[in-house]
This record gives sequence, C-alpha cells and structure tokens, in this order.
Amino acid sequence: MAPLAGRRIVLGVSGGIAAYKAVEICRRLVDAGAYVMPVLTTGATRFVGPLTFSALASEPARTSLFEGPEPIPHTRLGQNCDLVVVAPATARVIGHYAAGISNDLLTATLLATRAPVLVAPAMHTEMWEHPAVQDNLALLRRRGVHIVDPESGRLAGGDIGAGRLADPARIVEAAVAILSPPTSTVSGGDLAGRRILVTAGGTREAIDPVRFIGNRSSGKMGYAIAEAAARRGAEVVLVTTVNRAAPPGVADVVPVESAAEMADAVLGRYGDVDVVVMAAAVADFRPKATNAEKIKKAAGPPEIVLEPTTDILAELGRKKSAQYLVGFAAETERLVEQAAAKMAAKRVDLMVANDVTAPGSGFEVDTNRAVLIAPDGTTRELPQMPKIELADAIWDRVVSELNDRNKEAP
Repeated sequence: MAPLAGRRIVLGVSGGIAAYKAVEICRRLVDAGAYVMPVLTTGATRFVGPLTFSALASEPARTSLFEGPEPIPHTRLGQNCDLVVVAPATARVIGHYAAGISNDLLTATLLATRAPVLVAPAMHTEMWEHPAVQDNLALLRRRGVHIVDPESGRLAGGDIGAGRLADPARIVEAAVAILSPPTSTVSGGDLAGRRILVTAGGTREAIDPVRFIGNRSSGKMGYAIAEAAARRGAEVVLVTTVNRAAPPGVADVVPVESAAEMADAVLGRYGDVDVVVMAAAVADFRPKATNAEKIKKAAGPPEIVLEPTTDILAELGRKKSAQYLVGFAAETERLVEQAAAKMAAKRVDLMVANDVTAPGSGFEVDTNRAVLIAPDGTTRELPQMPKIELADAIWDRVVSELNDRNKEAP
C-alpha cells in the first residue's frame, strides 16, 4: 500500500531558487499516494510556473488569498489537510510564520492549520547562519514544527556551503514518518523490532545558577542517527540535552542537562535496549562544588576545582551483555590512533571517529566526515556528507553486524 494513501498534504512553495526542486517533491508525494494541494507564493512563481504544479498535483495550484473562487481558501486548506509541507522555506516565510504574520496564502494557511507542519529551509549560507533565522527556527521547533535541515553543497551563484535544500527523497521520507502511525515504524525495515537508545547534544555542568561548563555540540548528529533508526523501523529512545522537537518517528524523548543526568537516563535504560549509540558530547569534568548563588564579578575570578564525571561509554562497555555499543570519538589530532585506543579501553563494538577541526566536519554544521573503526582494527573512511546520510551509513554497518550475530547464534 502507498505510504501516504488517503493523506491530504498542502505543499507550500516559497520564492527561492530551490523552488524547482519542489516539483520533484510534489511528484514523489503523489507517487506515495498523497492528495497534494500546492500553494505558491508570488516569489515562487518567478522561479517555476503554477501550471507545472497543477499538472502534477491533485488539484490546481493556488497563488492568492483573493483571486480564487473560495472566500477563505486558507481556512479550508488548513482545516482539511493532514500535513503542511513547506519546501523550500525562505527566510521570509520562516520569519513570518514564527512571528505569526499572515501576508499571503501560504502564511495564512500555516496559521490556520492544526495539522503537523514540516519545514525544509533553503537559502544562502550567510542567511542560513544568521542569528535571526536560527532563532526563528528554534522557536518553531519548540512549538513542535518539524524541520528538515538543509544540506551543504553548491548554491546559487556558484557558491558552496550550508543552505542547500534537503534532497526531495529525504523530505518525503520525513513526511511519511510524521504521518505514519507509531506502530508502523516497527512493522518493517531492517531495524524492525529493535529497541535503540541514542544520545545527543552537549552536556552542561553548572558553575552557579547562571554559568556552566559546556561544549560546542549542537546535537545534529545524534538527531540524525535517531531519525534514521526510526525510519528503518526501530523503536527509538532519544536522550538529549537539545531543546528541539523530536525527529520524525521518535516518540520517546528523555531531556537531560548534565553528564550525571545523562548517565542516570542511559544506564537506567540499558538493560531494555538492543543498541546504544553514544553520539552526545559528554563532559569529562564538572565543578566539584556548585555555587547556590550567582558568583559576583566584584568578588574576583572564582577558583573552580574540577572532578571527573561518570564515563558513560566505559560503564556501558562494562555492563553490556548482548547489546551492540556504538561510540563517537571527536578528536583534533591522531584521529584513528586516539579513537582506536578509546575503543579498546571501553569495549565498544563500533567507533565513529571524526576530526572536529576539519572543514565541514564536527560540531554545529550539517555535514560530517568520519572513520568507522572495528574492534579488529580495520577502518573505513567515509567522505564528507550530510549527517543524515552518515547516520544511514552507520546503521548499514550496525545492521550488517547484527545480522552476522544472528547467523552465528546457536
């Protein structure tokens, strides 16, 4: 059965050069069984004609609040859809949606719906990285809007960087995951029936009620791993320090902040899972004492004494029986040597090593490059790719090894 059969989807297209890719998204949604209702902004029509969408979609494309036969088209669209997909979503549309400003049919429909919303941003790198855009996206995530982050690659004008619209197939997969009943995620796929725990984000170790010791981890890699696992049929528990909506298909999210809280959450659930992926950047040290009140500047620089945190990965390695354990090693030098030593010390089944100083790799970016290291010392170097693609490459390796274990079992 088509995965989106019987589902009514508003496809919003805004005015960026990536609007031409929305044609492919429209076609894929229809092929998946969806009833697609296209809504184009005025800017979108400068890049691709409404007739193209009218020919491919389930009904004619709409471009205006006022020129069609319906007096309140945004209300009808908003009330009668199962999902709104905005792809590409420009900085303007994202900003208006976050601020609750309705000045065209698309933004009016976004404000008039109670259906889930999936936003796929696309814009130049400078715009994508602007604090205002990131703040608007963070606000939308807190409201439960699903975001498919853009990829890095060639942009308009020949530039290369982050901001390229996510692959149409990835956007449609996210739509399928949002509209799939929770039980359907464990009924098929090569991780069906597996219970998986993923950690994401960087921990914060309090100095006082205002200050903390932290790191640069954004949680993007952990979220990509959780999303890919859910899409492949797993039941996913996500333990995260990141305040954003859960990836599509991930229903069990455990918010934490410190290394101690993450240790409690992970170790307390370890016996109930088949695979653990420790993608979080967990602090190695924390202040031995935390001030109950804010430290005043007039008192001078405080003396902060540090103590080790629980090494969660090592604890998991000591406790594991049949579980498969994936660790991450973020290094700045001697990548393979350092990661392999960590792997041997912590009884990890697969180590994902990445040089966080390499361009397009590591923290706060949408791409990554990694070396997969096995216990026997063999390595596989992966090129730079979007983090969601790296997540699938990791799961390909894990699934292969889990299948080999099943064959060896008596």
